[in-house]
This record gives sequence, C-alpha cells and structure tokens, in this order.
Amino acid sequence: MTAHISNYFSSLRNAQRDSLASRNQCALIPFVVAGDPDLETTAEVLRVLDFNGADLIELGFPYSDPLADGPVIQAAANRALQRGTKLEQVLEVVQATSPSLKAPLILFTYYNPILNQGIEQFLNKIAIAGIRGLIVPDMPLEEANELLEPAAAMGIEVALLVSPTSSKERIKAIAHSSQGFIYLVSVTGVTGMRSHISADVKDLLMQIRTVTDKPIGIGFGVSEPEQARQLRDWGADAVIVGSAFVRRLATGTPTQGLQAVGELCRNLKAAITTTEAKYASP
Repeated sequence: MTAHISNYFSSLRNAQRDSLASRNQCALIPFVVAGDPDLETTAEVLRVLDFNGADLIELGFPYSDPLADGPVIQAAANRALQRGTKLEQVLEVVQATSPSLKAPLILFTYYNPILNQGIEQFLNKIAIAGIRGLIVPDMPLEEANELLEPAAAMGIEVALLVSPTSSKERIKAIAHSSQGFIYLVSVTGVTGMRSHISADVKDLLMQIRTVTDKPIGIGFGVSEPEQARQLRDWGADAVIVGSAFVRRLATGTPTQGLQAVGELCRNLKAAITTTEAKYASP
C-alpha cells in the first residue's frame, strides 16, 4: 500500500519541516493520460515512471472538454476516448498496478465526471482502486468542501490549484484548504511545453510560503530538465511535468514511447536531485 500524499512529503522533509528545495531535494510528479495509446500501455508506463524516479504519478482521466489542457494532452484524451476508455477500466488498471508501485497515484479529472457518478460513489471507487490524491482543475473553491471532506474521510487528498491571477485572499484560502500539497500553476492559460518559466513564478511561490508550510508543486509549461532544476532552485517542493511525457509516449511504437518516457523521467530526476548533474534533454 503506497503512502498518502502528505505522509510522502513529510517523509522527505526533516524534523524542522523545511522545504525539500532548501536541502537540494525536489519531488518529481510526471503526468500521463489513461488509455493513451491503450490501457495496457497505461499500466506499463506507470511501472516505467515508478522505476525511473517518479516520486508521485499523476494519471489523467480523459475528458471530452478539457478546458485546462493544451493541444498535446487534449489530443491524447481524444485518442483515449475514441478507444472507448471508461472510468471503470482505468480503475481496474490502477487496482492491478498500484500495489507494486512506490509512488502514490494522483488522479486528475474534471468535476463533471465526479458529479455524474455522485461524489461519494466516485470517491469510494477510486479509493478502493488505490488512488491516493485527486486534482480537479475546474472545481470552484466555493464548492471545494463538498469534495474535500468526504475525500479526507476516505483517505484521498485533494490538491487545490493556485494560479498567477489568484488574489492574496484567495491564495490564503486555497492554501488553508488544499490537501497533500498545493498545485501552483506557472502560467495563465492551458498546459503545454514552453521555452522558459517566468520569474513571476518565484515571486508567487514566495508569496504562498508566507501563508503556509504545505508542500508546493509547480506545473503547466515545464518540459525540460533545466526548467525543472530552476524551479527546484527557486524553492519548489515538487515539479509536475505533463505534455512532455504525453508527447513522448505517443511517438513511435508503444515500446519506443515507453523508452522515451523512461529516459525523460531519469533526466528530470537527475536535474532536481543533484547539484552539478550533466544531463541532456531526450
């Protein structure tokens, strides 16, 4: 049984509860889309990521109207949906795979599938399967307690998102309610690979630090080892990388995609855990 998200981060910190980055450590959270290119590959890519250094793994449930996702992840979700990928199938893969993984699994899903299932029923299903965390990008903060409270009762931690446009008051409210860690969105807009990370992210990270000691993971736009290392140096507790993994997994045969994913995972992990690592982007 994998650890809960908050317990996992706590185990990486010392008794003084300092940030991972202050000790030259940073967690890696890769993201992949369930069912792309197929569910058999999804099971295998979870094992590949776990073996090659992922500290936690974010698994995206394909949705027909992914407002927060860029073109790479949208295309992957569309392919998965065209193959008929259903929640029950995804959870079967998770239940069969999660016991062998060290990395806790976080499910990324939009709010509508949760409401369609019913909050209690949805949470019960994913908890039984072995999901330990949940990210719902379009869930209004004002409605968050409807999900947060029953999720906590079932051992699932819901990480809330802070965006560059969040007000100081909203950041404080999000930081107070977020479970496991806080997801800091590095850009305004959708996910996707970008050539650089704005220095404004560092300022926003420091602002969040003034209101909470919870771990902070940064995602959206991170694709290269150099970018991941920069975020670690700025003070991130975790770096979340999505489109770069999704694109590699979709390139060539499934075997070639898995090899490319493993290589990227190793390079990213080396970049955020060593001080003078020499690495090259695959």
